[in-house]
This record gives sequence, structure tokens and C-alpha cells, in this order.
Amino acid sequence: MPARHELYILEALRLREKYRGQIKVLVGFEGEWIRRSDTNFILGYAQDPRIDFFIGSVHHIHEIPIDWGLELFEKAKQSSGGIEEKLYEDYFDAQLEMLTSLQPRVVGHFDLIKLLSSDPTRDLRIWAGVWMRIVRNLKIIVEQKALLEINTSALRKGLSEPYPGRVICEV
Repeated sequence: MPARHELYILEALRLREKYRGQIKVLVGFEGEWIRRSDTNFILGYAQDPRIDFFIGSVHHIHEIPIDWGLELFEKAKQSSGGIEEKLYEDYFDAQLEMLTSLQPRVVGHFDLIKLLSSDPTRDLRIWAGVWMRIVRNLKIIVEQKALLEINTSALRKGLSEPYPGRVICEV
């Protein structure tokens, strides 16, 4: 959607100029990681000198959306062997690929995978492999001096806490 992206940037720059001296308008975008081949596409947008930052995020596992409805979430789970714990592992592994390939300044909705899961309130420390991946990814975010977005859209979508959840924020 390059034409739409360009229109967005032009409007953001217009608003930046209009409100100069009143507020600081930053221009950014969300680069959704689907597959490794998206790297150059996202980084190409990020290198535009008019862009102040971008948010790196993961919405797909095995190229299947995980937050567009329960049917697709279940399809993604099947692509991970039908086991939700394995789906979570695959999610945080995809997030690792995104982190190392894109090195975003902001990481979006860190644990989005919980949205349509069978138990969104599950304490992820019970799954050793998942928890290890979470801690690993958080360490990389710190090493990259990136920011972790606290996203309250999870509350609007019926979850009891934002992305990321409390136990992850405590780390």
C-alpha cells in the first residue's frame, strides 16, 4: 500500500506544520512482521527521513493472522501442531526474528498472542519454553535500547490487562 502510506506521511507532515509550536508531532508507522522477506520492505519505509520511528510487531504465525478471529487463531494453532503452548513458542520465535531483523525503536503489543487464546489470563511462567523466549526477547529489547509499548487496546477487546501483561512488565 505504498500510495496510501505516502498519503499518510503527507498528512502527518501537514499536521506537524499546522501544530508547530503547540505540540511535537512524531511521524511513525507499525511494521507488521509476517515473514523474513518483509524485512527490506519495512526497513525501506523506516529509512525514509520523514519517519521518526516505527513500531515492530507480530500479528501472524506461519503467515496466518492470530488476532483476526478465532477461526484463524485455531488455524494458526494447527500450523503449530495443534498445541497452544507450541503456538506461543512460535509467536515469540517470530518476534525474535522481527527484533533481530528490524531492530525497531518501539516493540508493539508484546504478548498479542494471548488475545484469542484459550486462557488469556494464563501465567506464562508455567510454560518453561514460552517463558524462556519471553525473557530472551525482553533482554534483546533492552540490549537494543528499544521501548516496549504498553497497549491498552487489550482492555477494549475484553482482556483484563494490557499488552504486555503484568508478569512480563515486572521482568
